[in-house]
Amino acid sequence: MKFIKYLLISLVLLGGLSFGLFQITGVQDFLTKRAVQQQMQQQESIFPEDDALSAIVCGSRSPFPDRDRAEACILIKAGADFYVVDIGAGSAMNLQMWQIDLSKLKGVLLTHLHSDHMSDLPGLHFNSWLAGRPSKLKVYGPEGVENLTQGFEQAYSLDTKFRVEHHGEGILPLSVAGYEPITLNPDNPIIDKGDLKITFFKVNHEPIEPALGFRFDYKGRSIVISGDTLYSENLVKNSMGVDVLFHDAISLDTVHAIRDVAYEQGNKTLTKILDDIQTYHENTIRVAELANEVDAGYLIYYHLIPAPRTDLAETVFTRGINDVRSENWTLSKDGTIVILPVGTDEIILNSLDF
Repeated sequence: MKFIKYLLISLVLLGGLSFGLFQITGVQDFLTKRAVQQQMQQQESIFPEDDALSAIVCGSRSPFPDRDRAEACILIKAGADFYVVDIGAGSAMNLQMWQIDLSKLKGVLLTHLHSDHMSDLPGLHFNSWLAGRPSKLKVYGPEGVENLTQGFEQAYSLDTKFRVEHHGEGILPLSVAGYEPITLNPDNPIIDKGDLKITFFKVNHEPIEPALGFRFDYKGRSIVISGDTLYSENLVKNSMGVDVLFHDAISLDTVHAIRDVAYEQGNKTLTKILDDIQTYHENTIRVAELANEVDAGYLIYYHLIPAPRTDLAETVFTRGINDVRSENWTLSKDGTIVILPVGTDEIILNSLDF
């Protein structure tokens, strides 16, 4: 009993001492500095040092609101270079939180010009500018991408001016500010520099025309990103044998349930929207069938419509998928990572916890 008594007294004294130390300014400053050092040392540790083609989902939801997810965005790392495919709301903040070295950002690829795929472009522009991007931000996209970037440049012209005046061109060189829009030419790949080849292809997202998908091939490893689409022969043709297929998906069971409630409550606007979105997004089961058809090594659902928030919602969203594709698939969340080491057949799936 005496031992327990002394132990309790010691714990109380230790707790009191710790509390007292935390009130000392010097201790607070020391611990704060240590925490910052540890955080900054984690930069890029989410990716392997070995040569690989990797991807991280920086936004996994559709426009349906979700406080834990950003809108559509996937960052691709091929060797040392970064590319971002779509940049919806909240995704630029994720990249900033994860301390991705955006000085290595080689370009942004837009699947189409819906706002949930490009609204964070100004944030990505500023963050990569501040990180030391050496030239204007290349933005590849369908017809209209030049209007988009010119509009953002005009809207943010004063912001650019104020920041250069405040921080100086040594930190934010004016020559690097702004965008280099590149309207995609259907006759050529976007990039073909030996080790890395990026190609694009049209998908079916009518009435949006054109809407695009992208394929990355790097030293024998491959990733396809569908963008928003229904089943498409063009997508099938360009995805054959791919290591990892990222595909958008709608849960019809979930959408039907929301639509029924909206209709019963007399919400005509929401009812109409829920009817419309079923006509240009592919359902979860059809996506699994497509992944089997192209012999994809792994299927990752993203741009989830709507992204499940609870275990029950996830059960409904994934209903029937295992009957079609019993393994090698997953629902993404913000922070889902896939790594494809060069020279192997490995597919390494991981997830950031934040």
